[in-house]
Amino acid sequence: MTHVTTPRHRLTGRLVPTGLILLGAAPLAAGAATLTVSAVDGGPAPPLPVLLHALAAAPYTLLGGLQFAPGLRARRPGRHRAAGRLLVACGLVVALTGLWLAVSSARDDGPLLTGFRLAAGSLMAGSIVLGYVAIRRRDFVRHRAWMARGYALGLGAGTQLVLLALASVVVGAPGQVATELLTGAGWAVNLAVAEWGVRAQRLTRSVS
Repeated sequence: MTHVTTPRHRLTGRLVPTGLILLGAAPLAAGAATLTVSAVDGGPAPPLPVLLHALAAAPYTLLGGLQFAPGLRARRPGRHRAAGRLLVACGLVVALTGLWLAVSSARDDGPLLTGFRLAAGSLMAGSIVLGYVAIRRRDFVRHRAWMARGYALGLGAGTQLVLLALASVVVGAPGQVATELLTGAGWAVNLAVAEWGVRAQRLTRSVS
């Protein structure tokens, strides 16, 4: 069956990348503001992993969202591939520096939050590597699936901000344990949504 692009598909193709970029923009803006205030006040330079994490997260979040626009992939396949190479590098930097920060701050964060961060960083790095291996084998279905999972984990900070804000409105400022659980839930929610999207795409292809 020939796939027909409908106005609904075109609208979804615009809304999904826009929503992803907006979700990732909030923690990027907060991080940039913190670094700017520190620089203006003459504070100490941020640790190397923090700086690398922030510099890699910006293109990974913003450019990565555009990779989910099907029209852009179809019209500009060369740009999609070039952006993908950059995103693999940036995504691995984000994941590996996240692991670095998790280990270096483990004593202050405690075992629960450290465990969440180690799991998220490891899964993100693994997803990106598997996505890269898949595209080298011309396995486009698995490539998209693994890259979607990696990107979802990379957007964890955005969902965590939303969950923490909602919790503060509904029940008041969460305590330490609740904050740590909501932090883990941010990654879990994103990964669940990505998995739902992957399965929905496979179902659509199977009936088309």
